[in-house]
Amino acid sequence: MLNILHSKIIGKGTSLLILHGFLGLGDNWISLGRKFSQDFEVHLLDLRNHGRSFHDDEMDYEMMCQDILNYCQHHNLDSISILGHSMGGKIAMYLAVHHPKLVVKLIVADIAPRGYSNRHQLILKALEAVDFSKQISRKSIEQVFERFIENKAIRQFLLKNVYRKTAERFDYRFNLAALLDNYHLINEPLPSFSQFDGETLFLKGEHSDYILELDIPLIEAHFPKVIIKEIAKSGHWLHAENPKDFYEECIDFLRK
Repeated sequence: MLNILHSKIIGKGTSLLILHGFLGLGDNWISLGRKFSQDFEVHLLDLRNHGRSFHDDEMDYEMMCQDILNYCQHHNLDSISILGHSMGGKIAMYLAVHHPKLVVKLIVADIAPRGYSNRHQLILKALEAVDFSKQISRKSIEQVFERFIENKAIRQFLLKNVYRKTAERFDYRFNLAALLDNYHLINEPLPSFSQFDGETLFLKGEHSDYILELDIPLIEAHFPKVIIKEIAKSGHWLHAENPKDFYEECIDFLRK
């Protein structure tokens, strides 16, 4: 039986798929999703090994791209716009360059087509340090996170993935073992010489270093019709830190 990604679908109109980043889930986008749903049928997806979607020992961009294709086929979607943040942005790029007839418009939030080094080392250590047989409250779980992560917003982001598995025990919604095993593949670049000729918008957080000036020629090589915009007063989580400007840039691009 084919595994189909879990999603929340809101609104009516042409389809807009939103792909969250590493360790995220579709519900992170619910506020913006509701705004987009005034113009589009919005699909907030949980990617494999995240949220309420299926767990699998393997994950790379080819597999995650196929997950999106399977999802589109299951929901009879033959023409979509797609918005992806971070890892979700890399999946959206991969889909666009390999299946350009499916993608009408592409929005990539704060990720470049290049490879990345390990940026989540402390976060992954914090997640591994939790022992759910000992940490039996959300407060005690956050106290473990606090030993590794100073930023309260990041701790709260991770806590959204903690749920009560039984009456006595919490657990993570994501498949931590698979994410650890496949982390090196998540940092892989977009395949060389791949190109999407459709309308493309890249959005960069003002204070983020995920998209650098030296990345622009590579972005333009893969996406010749790209527009690159900066979202003020934001870092890597630009959609959460400045949702107003983020939404306005996206909706202006999508409505053109």
